[in-house]
Parts: sequence; C-alpha cells; structure tokens
Amino acid sequence: MAGKPRAGAVRKSGKGPSKGTGGLGRRALEGKGPTPKAEDREWHPAGKAKIRREKLAALGKLNRNTMDGQRKAAPKRSKAADDTEVVTGRNSVLEALRAKIPATALYIATRIEMDDRVKEMLAIATQRGIPIMEVMKPELDRMGGYDSVHQGVAIKVPPYDYAHPNDLLEAAFDANKTPLFVALDGITDPRNLGAIIRSTAAFGGNGIILPQRRSVGVTAAAWKTSAGAAARLPVSMAANLTATIKSFKDQGVFVIGLDGGGDTMLPGLELADRPLLIVVGNEGKGLSKLVTDNCDAIVSIPISASTESLNAGIAASVALYEVARLRSAAV
Repeated sequence: MAGKPRAGAVRKSGKGPSKGTGGLGRRALEGKGPTPKAEDREWHPAGKAKIRREKLAALGKLNRNTMDGQRKAAPKRSKAADDTEVVTGRNSVLEALRAKIPATALYIATRIEMDDRVKEMLAIATQRGIPIMEVMKPELDRMGGYDSVHQGVAIKVPPYDYAHPNDLLEAAFDANKTPLFVALDGITDPRNLGAIIRSTAAFGGNGIILPQRRSVGVTAAAWKTSAGAAARLPVSMAANLTATIKSFKDQGVFVIGLDGGGDTMLPGLELADRPLLIVVGNEGKGLSKLVTDNCDAIVSIPISASTESLNAGIAASVALYEVARLRSAAV
C-alpha cells in the first residue's frame, strides 16, 4: 500500500512528544565561572591558613603587645646550621669545666697522653654526667677549625637559653626584692660580659639584659670569665633595648646610664634604694643616644686621674658595689 511504512521500520515509543531541558543545557555550556582564589578554597592550604588566622584573630591571639603583660619567646640569635660552640685546648677545656659550663660532651683523642689536666677533666665529666667521646685526631681537627690547637681535647657547649626581660622583672617583684638589673648597650667583648655577670650575681642583682643586635652573647668565653655565675644568674635578650627600658620605667623601675661625662656622681646615689636598671655602654662609644635620652640619670664614677678611664666590666662592678652598699646602709 502506497504511503504506508514498512512494518518494523519505525520504533514505537510510549513517551509521547519530547520536552525541552528547561535551560539546563545552556547553563552547562556557560561553565562554573572564574576560578576562586586559593585562600577562598577551604580545602586549599592557603584557604586553611586563612581559616586559622581568622580563628586566632577572633580569640585575640594575634598582634598582642608585650606592654600589656603578654609574653613572647625570647629572640633567637641566627647562626649557621649548628648553634653549639666548641672549646679546645687543655687549659681552656679544664677552666670551662671548672666554671661549670653546661657542656654537652667531652671529646678525647684516641691514645692521648694522660696528664693531670686530662685526668681532672675526666673526673669532672664523670661526676657531672657529661658524655665522654673518644675520637680520632682528624675529627678534633675538624671540630676545632683551621689551625686550632686542641691538644687532644674539646668540649661542646650548647646555645644559651635566654629569658624574656619582663619575666625577670616579674620574678623579682614576686620575690619581694627591690629589683636590680644591668643592661648592656653594645658590649661586644665576651670577657666584659662574663665579668659583669659575675659582679651582678655577687652584689645581689636579678639579671642581665642584652640587646638582640650589636651585642655579645653568652659564649664559652663569657661563661669562663663569669666563673660559674652564668649558671646562677639569668640572662635575658631584648628585641629592642630602648623599648625594654621604656617598659621597665612604666613598671616603676628607674634607669641610670654609666658615662664618664655624667652630671650625677655615683657616691651617695639617691636612686640606689629604688628598683634600678643600670645601663653600661659600649667599650669605645659609650651609651647610644636613644638609650641616653631614656635614662632617668647619667651617672659618672669619679676617678682621680683625668687621663684614665674604666672599661665596661670594671665600671659596672664599681656601680653595683656602691648600690649594694647604699642599700645595706638604708636597712
């Protein structure tokens, strides 16, 4: 029959007429839009960091000021890979051990010639529980550095654990003591630092404050000069010495700077019985201008010869002695 489709050529469907997609196809072609920033994607590391920052900010843990009584970790000195210091030579090692430097290990060369110094080193190390390592001479050469005279012995000294200045001040107030501190403004000689640590401990001081920059740290040489006092007296490190001075003044501490041209004489110092911070200047340049401007008084030590001067360690010792004498007389 003309015009009639062949049987089986057309598949019948019960779905009825086809319908539109309702725009779904068009929206699929449009895409998902621009890629979000990394910090806006919660699963991305940058996004997770942003979430952590927002949580910390909500808790008030960001941008806290140390003046408001919050504590930050003491600044760390940046050194190359290994922060430990090596002391070599029989006399130096023995003196360091006698001074109770917190050595982490004593190194002895294999088949070393034993004398009284080596025997005493071994006895001290054994008594204090310091590990004793027997090594070959090339290893000691490497540890001591080029052209070092190690004489078959060496010790390793760990980096000093500095406190925070505000923690030391708080501890002094908690102990019901009249605070007495010494701050070093640009001292670079470790022997001066060791002598000042020793004098501060001897005359009842509560601690030492070092600036983070342009200052010597508590090295093995400073330990030896302190004759063990560095093990008893805490040393703190200030990120900014001027800011620390201002902080101490805000908490009732008087600040005096030692300078040969000061207008206040040390004998009979009126501020001696008050909470006191003594600032000692650089061996050559003296006190910096910013520190001088923030001192309550610039104190001079009278000496009979105008051509003579006192180094930083001796000047600090004289000042500490006079303050201790005046405090004892006032009791």
